[in-house]
Amino acid sequence: MSEMIKVIAPFDGEEIAEIRANTEQEIEQALATAYDLYRNRKGWLKKAERIEILRKAATLIGARREELARIVAQESGKPLRDSLIEVDRGIDCLHICIEEIRGKAGSVIPMDLNATSAGRIAFTQHEPIGVVVGVSAFNHPFNLVVHQAAPAIAVGAPVIIKPAVKTPMSAYAFINILYEAGLPKAWAQIVLPNSNDLIVKLVTDSRVGFFSFIGSAAVGWMLRSKLAAGTRCALEHGGVAPVIVAEDADLEMALPRLARGGFWHAGQACVSVQRVFADRKIAKKVAQGLAELAAKAIVGDPLSLNTDIGPLISHSEINRIDQWVTNAVDGGAQLICGGERISESCYSPTVLLDPPKDSDVMRKEVFGPVICVYSYDSLDEALHEANSLPFSFQAAVFTQNVDTALYCYRHLDGTAVMVNENTLFRVDWMPFAGARHSGHGVGGIPYTMHEMQIEKMMVWRSDVLN
Repeated sequence: MSEMIKVIAPFDGEEIAEIRANTEQEIEQALATAYDLYRNRKGWLKKAERIEILRKAATLIGARREELARIVAQESGKPLRDSLIEVDRGIDCLHICIEEIRGKAGSVIPMDLNATSAGRIAFTQHEPIGVVVGVSAFNHPFNLVVHQAAPAIAVGAPVIIKPAVKTPMSAYAFINILYEAGLPKAWAQIVLPNSNDLIVKLVTDSRVGFFSFIGSAAVGWMLRSKLAAGTRCALEHGGVAPVIVAEDADLEMALPRLARGGFWHAGQACVSVQRVFADRKIAKKVAQGLAELAAKAIVGDPLSLNTDIGPLISHSEINRIDQWVTNAVDGGAQLICGGERISESCYSPTVLLDPPKDSDVMRKEVFGPVICVYSYDSLDEALHEANSLPFSFQAAVFTQNVDTALYCYRHLDGTAVMVNENTLFRVDWMPFAGARHSGHGVGGIPYTMHEMQIEKMMVWRSDVLN
């Protein structure tokens, strides 16, 4: 008999659902079904069909916005206000997919440029690269699955989704909406393997054309090392995001953005504000300003529209974060606010001033509601410390001086540098990519669609063209 997986609400421990785990035979059947679809080119979904399915799905999501947001809030602990935004983003992602289908095609390759190319024309068209397998994370359980499954459907690739075991309900809700919108069930399948060995078996199968992973760097790089020859991949890991706050920064504008970037979803985002490097003349003011905003934040039940900060995904995460903060304070950090459990599931928004450079809160991704403010004496010192880790994702600088902004843009490690905005900023049509330990490949709907396709060329020779 198959193992049952219990889905537990992180805030109050309520059992939300029980889902049957998939067996090895069922994983094999899912792969065989998806691969057979890919190999049968006569049965590929036409662009018009894909557009209609995505359009209907967007309409259905809009009609069930509140219901879907409550699922997100209950199973992930994300406050309901933010869960509503997550669902809205999912709708927008489907519309972006449609725009990409309608507006992006192949290209004409110049010929007749010399004797070799005379009498020829050439063009390209896009085709799906193969079966897509997406392994998703818990922190955005609806929108992350949309980011993996919708581009696959948009390019005409069969997709298999393995959602986070702690938050599978949002994924099931989205895939079921795709079915209701007219997608044949074989084109989008969900699996919940009952062991890590089965996850590895799924991901590394030679029938997989593209592997999308959102989660920890250790797991992502391990899985990439085992991929079958020819399997493309995109990995999205953490960023331990650095922010530079120059002496001339407009703190009235900056502080709410920094607090939002660090405390949103209890800090459980890969580009959350974590390391704030502030000019020594204003560093304490920055830390105290963040503490004042933290004191106003309502921490608690994610299903309440009044809640600003919800629970951590598990009690073990509370224990880890509390230990990291305690170690930093013992090492000399000033605890400006927080640093304590509010309950078994919630941790107080925390601000540390000048934690040791070698502390976990400065060297590793906290993935909790903790902001570290570090005093610097020169901009180059701040940039050196910001770049001292093997991570490179989104970074930020707050300044009113264009030269300072450009200098930081030039010298910060990062795939994106925000000016007078926090590192959490994202819209779904922009490139979103971690480099170095932070990831591989490029996310964002248009870029994901590009990576899930090949550009197939036809060269046509004819004597009448000479």
